[in-house]
Amino acid sequence: MQLIVANHPLVSTKLTRLRDVRTPTPVFRQLAEELVTLLAYEATRGVRTETIDVVTPVSPTVGVRIARPLPLVVPILRAGLGMLEGMTRLMPIAEVGFLGMVRDEETLEPFTYAERLPQDLTGRQAYVLDPMLATGGSLGAAIQFLADRGADEITAICLLAAPEGVEYIRELTERLGIACTLVIAGLDEKLNDKGYIVPGLGDAGDRLYGIVD
Repeated sequence: MQLIVANHPLVSTKLTRLRDVRTPTPVFRQLAEELVTLLAYEATRGVRTETIDVVTPVSPTVGVRIARPLPLVVPILRAGLGMLEGMTRLMPIAEVGFLGMVRDEETLEPFTYAERLPQDLTGRQAYVLDPMLATGGSLGAAIQFLADRGADEITAICLLAAPEGVEYIRELTERLGIACTLVIAGLDEKLNDKGYIVPGLGDAGDRLYGIVD
């Protein structure tokens, strides 16, 4: 697994504002979209392209376009939806699938409650969106789900990650034998006893959409 921690002043300043408890929901949502667009620039460096002929106002030349099968963007519901606009703004040609995951309160294991994805992902580049990589349970389950359908090249984009989650994804992808790139805006210190990233930014879903009882 390749880990990329975005090192850019614009990433750092937007992440700082996201962390601030005083940042209101509308601003938080806008900042998240902007930050994801910056992360997507790094995450899509390896997107597959093909050459095409093009005629400029001056002369013919050769250019490139994104190759088919088209990349697949997969936000993990619900918090991942807050990252979708920022991703598709940079790569509007990509197709979008959805994966809903929730943690079983008894077993503490994530399970899939909804999905809208192709049955066969062989040969597809998949980009998974999940704001917070804490324990790695939800993202790991999503990667497992995609791998089971044939995906063998997965890029995960997260706003923040804890070392425990990074290691979990590293071990999982090595065990699955798939190529994985993890792109994050910041690598934080640790998880606390409640499984929250420290210093983190709180619950990304609640800060994006408000608290739903």
